[in-house]
Amino acid sequence: MRKASTERHIPDILDCLAQLSNNEVPTPPRLARATLDILPAEVWGKPDYVWLDPVCKSGIFLREIAVRLLEGLSDQIPNFDMRREHIYREMLWGTATTEMTGMISRRSLYYSRDASGAASVIRFGSADGNLPFIRSNHTRPKQKNRTADGSCSICGAPLELERGEGRENYAYSFIHGTYPTEEMRRMKFDVIVGNPPYQIGTEGSNRDRPLYQYFVDQAIALNPRYIAMITPSRWFAGGLGLAEFRNDRLNDRRMRMLVDYPRLYDAFPGVKIRGGVSYFLWEREYNGPCRVQTMWNGNPIGEPVERCLNEWDVLVRRNEAVGILRKVQGAGGASLASKVSSRLPFGFQTNVHGASTPTGLKNPVEFYGSRRQSWMARSDIKVNAAAVPMHKVLMHRAYGEDGEPPYKVTAYPTLVGPQTACSGTYLVVGAFPTAEEAGNLDAYLRTRFVRFLIQLRMNTQDIKSDTFTFVPDLPMDRMWTDADLYERFGLTEEEIAFIESQVKEMPAHDPVEPLA
Repeated sequence: MRKASTERHIPDILDCLAQLSNNEVPTPPRLARATLDILPAEVWGKPDYVWLDPVCKSGIFLREIAVRLLEGLSDQIPNFDMRREHIYREMLWGTATTEMTGMISRRSLYYSRDASGAASVIRFGSADGNLPFIRSNHTRPKQKNRTADGSCSICGAPLELERGEGRENYAYSFIHGTYPTEEMRRMKFDVIVGNPPYQIGTEGSNRDRPLYQYFVDQAIALNPRYIAMITPSRWFAGGLGLAEFRNDRLNDRRMRMLVDYPRLYDAFPGVKIRGGVSYFLWEREYNGPCRVQTMWNGNPIGEPVERCLNEWDVLVRRNEAVGILRKVQGAGGASLASKVSSRLPFGFQTNVHGASTPTGLKNPVEFYGSRRQSWMARSDIKVNAAAVPMHKVLMHRAYGEDGEPPYKVTAYPTLVGPQTACSGTYLVVGAFPTAEEAGNLDAYLRTRFVRFLIQLRMNTQDIKSDTFTFVPDLPMDRMWTDADLYERFGLTEEEIAFIESQVKEMPAHDPVEPLA
């Protein structure tokens, strides 16, 4: 009979820390350690390096750095007390995102929220130690350059967040010019690490504005030797206002490594971050391809692959997909994106509906809107009028799904006949004079092959015309099947198996029958 273990499991209190707000997600200790693992091993033996976490929420990064430096510097500074004093006083710096996270972070790093007290691991001259919360203010735009919604000119936050000294305003000091402080201006940081706030609500909009790119850009502007940061992965292929940031990162040959967690809840258990998260290593003296590694259920999928991130205008996140896309692109030809409508195919918003019946309408047009069909007069349609009398294939503009692959990727395409139009709930993917051509496009969009190529450009639920950029614009004078497409582009059995592991089969329907 096996003897029962008498060892007690002592949980890490930072594993139990709940999400602090909608835009601040504490870093699980396991993820913080994994992020630090991608730094070169020699950094832990450098007593002259200065470390900075400019976005402290729990203090986990600085705590884990301290643990590693205490071991790594044992040869250079053999006396433990002197080594600890040097590390905490001279090497570790940070600033908190809020007053509360400052107290939590100091408790994690110094064992006391009061760094000047007797309980602190070393005693500083102030309660903040090297880890203060610096209050900042959002920047009101000058009138001539005023943003459309009157929001902060730096981060885009609504100025109504300025609610007095006693309330948090989320004007983070690292990106609002107050940290490093004036007294620290001559300091040179060697390593910058952290998990910045991801987003902030914007006035008059139901869409949150991403913030993390400003922290990455500011970290790079300080020109350290290394940067290791966690961010959402939405920047790979989308995200509100992230086009410039994406272009900069894809073309930055100092990006040394990128580790991607596409699976929901994998990196942050219990926190829904659609599109997943990733962390990267930026190295000032490096100039070359980036090593890309995908993680799934906490484990790496295959070996990391070195590749140039700017091969396409978006980052293809799975290494297994790169060879498939190269074959498709190498075949040449136009992209289906050129045939896909704008966000509002006929100029109508998503909440627009017509009359419940065609009675009394001159030249009635059947109108496809959100959750129902209605009727409009032909004369009411001013945008894209030439498409009204044609056979069309519609695609829902928003489609999201959770869970494990294989994924559906898109909603079912919808075939509609002549004298039809739609609201912005849909995109028009193609318009044809014949029902047969429209039916063939419908079948084409249902193939795993096409939806796989769409998936490569999707990190959110939004589908736009450029989501179809990787999809070849093949002639619709025949019905395409997956077998035809695999053969046309010379895919191997391994490549086919990967596509089919990622994308569900979608049932076809009669290519000539319009759907109501």
